[in-house]
Amino acid sequence: MITILGPTASGKTAVAVRTAAALGAEIISADSRQIYRGMTVGTGKDLDEYTLDGGQIPYHLIDIRPAGYRYNVFEYQRDFLAAYRDITARGRKVILCGGSGMYVEAVVRGYELREVPPDEALRAELEQRSTDELIAHLASIKRLHNDTDLDTRKRIIRAIEIEHFYRDHPLPERQYPTIDNLYIGIDLPREVRRARITARLRARLAGGLIGEVEALLAGGLTPDDMYFYGLEYKFVTRYLTGQCTRDEMTRDLETAIHQFAKRQMTWFRGMERRGATIHWIDGTAPLDTQVAAVLDLHAGHPDGKC
Repeated sequence: MITILGPTASGKTAVAVRTAAALGAEIISADSRQIYRGMTVGTGKDLDEYTLDGGQIPYHLIDIRPAGYRYNVFEYQRDFLAAYRDITARGRKVILCGGSGMYVEAVVRGYELREVPPDEALRAELEQRSTDELIAHLASIKRLHNDTDLDTRKRIIRAIEIEHFYRDHPLPERQYPTIDNLYIGIDLPREVRRARITARLRARLAGGLIGEVEALLAGGLTPDDMYFYGLEYKFVTRYLTGQCTRDEMTRDLETAIHQFAKRQMTWFRGMERRGATIHWIDGTAPLDTQVAAVLDLHAGHPDGKC
């Protein structure tokens, strides 16, 4: 498998699609939000990119759950394995593409995960605590790599619930397949990344992002639900519910996306510290040059153990 990763707006999909075309491969998405139907503009699916020279590059794990569903890493690992086995059974190569570092590591390293059922008694107890108390408790039982678990009280409580379950239910032994993998990272200078993020946000706002959020809210999702689905949905919901002006929303969202991209790079560097070899290629080079670099690395490491 080839895994193509990088921060938001780095151009991963274009590289993955052209690499897939060259190798006769299929793409599995490693994006934690593109799995939702009805969330297209805000998640940057750019499905047109999967059509190349009139042909469709097969992709997987996009638009597989309805908006409003609370997907998790356990489900992603299970769905990834099903897609991976299907693709390889047909004799085709797999390209994993996305910026969700936890999803990538969960499937490449084979995290030992299991489905965690709700604990209503624990939830009722935690609901009596303040948000600050919940955060302190979570920090005492789990290392907080980022602030994703802290977006809402519901997410904090769920994170605590998961940690309590793992503490009380040791993981059984199980076999997770070893996947030969070659990591390719799309590297961008900070100023280029920032410029791309700004341009892409403006394009999304002009391309219907606000209308998409309005439709989701009208369809029954609550503002608290929308906060679960990432920055674009969180900040646009704040605007639509009168918590900020449009200018404030745009400014604060842009800042938050820049911060998010920085956290993505921090995660990727952490992967390297945990033993992953990521071959970084120049994301400012012409697309053909980037694809050629990927193909050269693939040819030089046929076993993919990088």
